Amino acid sequence: MHKQIKRLLACFIMFLLSNIVFAQQTTETEVMKSNGKIYVVMIVVIVIVLGLFGYVFSLDRKISRLEKNND
Repeated sequence: MHKQIKRLLACFIMFLLSNIVFAQQTTETEVMKSNGKIYVVMIVVIVIVLGLFGYVFSLDRKISRLEKNND
């Protein structure tokens, strides 16, 4: 049991250290922001999410109508 705790603690410390080491590098998000592509990605994601919400809303209305007609 004591060895497992040591292993978990060591893994956690390594995880934190790896994040610190990679913090200095430029990320893909920064590159996409500088090129303006991040806004295109965000618009596409928003359109997909709105489409899914619209689909679920219309399905809910259809199911409600069917339940109302069966009563």
